[in-house]
Amino acid sequence: MMNLEDLRAKIDEIDNEILKLLGKRMSYVKSVGELKYKNKGQIYRPERELAIIKRLKSLNQQSLLDEEAIEAIYQEIFAVSRNLEKPQSVAYLGPEGSYTHQAAQARFGTMSVYRALATIEDVFKELANKEVNYAVVPIENNTEGAVGITMDCLAKFKEIKIFGELYMDIHHSFVSLNDDLKQIKRIYSHPQGYNQCHNFIQSHNLNEIEFIASKSTANAAFLASKDEYSAAICSKIAAKLYKVPVLFEKIEDNAANRTRFLILNENKFPQMPNCKTSILAHTADKPGALFDLLSSFKKENINIYRLESRPVKSKDFLHSFYIDFEGHIDDAIVQKAIGSLKELVWLGSYLKAE
Repeated sequence: MMNLEDLRAKIDEIDNEILKLLGKRMSYVKSVGELKYKNKGQIYRPERELAIIKRLKSLNQQSLLDEEAIEAIYQEIFAVSRNLEKPQSVAYLGPEGSYTHQAAQARFGTMSVYRALATIEDVFKELANKEVNYAVVPIENNTEGAVGITMDCLAKFKEIKIFGELYMDIHHSFVSLNDDLKQIKRIYSHPQGYNQCHNFIQSHNLNEIEFIASKSTANAAFLASKDEYSAAICSKIAAKLYKVPVLFEKIEDNAANRTRFLILNENKFPQMPNCKTSILAHTADKPGALFDLLSSFKKENINIYRLESRPVKSKDFLHSFYIDFEGHIDDAIVQKAIGSLKELVWLGSYLKAE
């Protein structure tokens, strides 16, 4: 049986091989980047990345690595590869350490340049002004519903398109510099985050401890990093950012809390299977107008994933409809379904997230 030093030596040997192979992989990535630059190709190709991950998962028959671990490792490799092809910059709804920041970093890795902006409209403006390559914004949460301002900005900034989507489980963590709960005198958190963790707070006898509201969960982590007799309820990325140890990783009452984020770009996503399309449709102000709209999708057997009414910003009480449906905008059946619509804003076609 090998001792600890022998095991570490074996790990070092494998790390040396991994580094050599990664270097070889990156040399091919650089060549791919040069070809893309020559042909004006898109750097971020989510369908190619998904195909690689699926193939690797299928090969992973007898390994201690689960599918989630494989995806996490290769998402970071992809991010490094993209930055080698061309440096990537990403705008997102801040502040730094927010859940949108965590979603952006999950897709674009630690090497990309990130810009935290105060509002969703600021994020759209940053991308529209070509200050960044991509942007990440929330569009809906399975418990809180749709993010209306994101839908409004998609209608306003018509040159910006949805290029991808990302679903992320929202987990609140309990973090502190002090690992003795009895010594914690204060809990910092945004009120919404605090209210979503009542069961944990009560079960650990923390409900009598002073609660101090912060402007965000990221700010809560910052405050806790300066106060050894405090704790914060925040995201993992905020804890990492401000170097506050995570004592409990998932403390939210609702374990099914999930948010959908959009990846935005100015380029059109190529036509391929397994796509989703988003549009903003304006219907006539007459009885049965919405029925007529939905009937066209039924006729072509197109699945509608989401239908949301949005008010048109005018004196009249008019509404438009945000619709997510199956297929790419260039698919023949999609063109048939939307062909009769006189007022339509195409918001983007993109690979459906799994």
